[in-house]
Amino acid sequence: MGFFNKQRTDGRTYDGQGEERKGFIDRISFNGEAEDIVWKFPYDNLSIGTQLIVNHSQEAIFLRGGAVCDIFGEGTHTLSTNNIPVLQKLINLPFGGRTPFTAEVYFVSKTVRRNLKFGTINAVPVRDPLYSIPIPVRAFGEYGIRVVDASMLLGELVGTLHTFDTESIIEQFKSVVLQQLNASFGQFVKQERISVVDLPAYSPQMAQYLQNCLKSEFARYGISLENFNLASINYDEGHPNVQKVLEAQANAAAEIFEAQGRAQRRNIEQYTFQEERQFDVMETAAGNEGGSGQMMGAGMGLGMGVGIGGAFGTQMGNIAGVMTSQQPSSAATPPPPPMPVTYHVLVNNVQQGPYDLPTLQQMAQNGTLTRDTYVWKNGMPQWTKAGESTELQSLFSAVPPPPPIL
Repeated sequence: MGFFNKQRTDGRTYDGQGEERKGFIDRISFNGEAEDIVWKFPYDNLSIGTQLIVNHSQEAIFLRGGAVCDIFGEGTHTLSTNNIPVLQKLINLPFGGRTPFTAEVYFVSKTVRRNLKFGTINAVPVRDPLYSIPIPVRAFGEYGIRVVDASMLLGELVGTLHTFDTESIIEQFKSVVLQQLNASFGQFVKQERISVVDLPAYSPQMAQYLQNCLKSEFARYGISLENFNLASINYDEGHPNVQKVLEAQANAAAEIFEAQGRAQRRNIEQYTFQEERQFDVMETAAGNEGGSGQMMGAGMGLGMGVGIGGAFGTQMGNIAGVMTSQQPSSAATPPPPPMPVTYHVLVNNVQQGPYDLPTLQQMAQNGTLTRDTYVWKNGMPQWTKAGESTELQSLFSAVPPPPPIL
């Protein structure tokens, strides 16, 4: 079906110059195609007493001189000056019950039209907010509409045209949908702080975002946007910029996996991050020459033999006592180090952790932990955003800016 269906059948003409023009029209009813959203009755030589039949989910609108005279809902109506009061001022009454008058009649379908297809013709370049490089994206989907204000639709879209079908709607709003699609991709990934290559996993949220943006544009024409679905969001995995982002994500994932492994080991063997650092220092000292180094080496071996947890702490305490007895004391014994602060993190709606502050620092640097990421630690009444935690704010001040575009 073409953009507008202007086929004339049975000798009828839309300008009212056929044989039917010589008499009165006894009945007005819809005789268009099933896909027609707006269909104009082909004759305008009407009269008082004419029967009007309006089907289910339809409205019939009478226009005279470009102005709406009246709107009729579904059912059978007999035209009179009672149901079209404005006619009393527009017609002559001497004809009695068959007083003639001229008016245009439009039938408007108010059923929901679904499965209206849309898609990007060319890939849309979307700048990745995390890596600051453009990624070419394509999207395809469908939407559904319903006429809610028939007179507004006639005034804004139809004008003097005789039909307006579903295909016409698709053609009319194609550019509107694609322009909003192009703009919304960048806005959405920036708002959600996600990489462009992660967009396919956010298709439902992206579709709802687009529907909210498009509703007001469709409403200008008296049309309600009933649904908006994204069937596919894709990108060329072979594109150089896509490869860069995927490689960066893989490296970040490897760093997180390594940090999670160290944190898990500390939890299992019951030692803290500070103790781990002290262990590294003592391991370095054990390699030094002299009696202190030999004694430290012996302590290290003993500590590893009995486990790094509580037993490690006890053995290191004994070794430290021996070393202290051989060397003059210059200061009082320091208190035990404080217990590490650990947080649980909500990443992509999955609870992870607990992670200590160094691990969280790495996650902040690779973009996994942001100010809007929800976190929780023991003693907190509820989950809160990382950026709202005084203890974690310093993590984000050290996050480097996006790398330059090469």
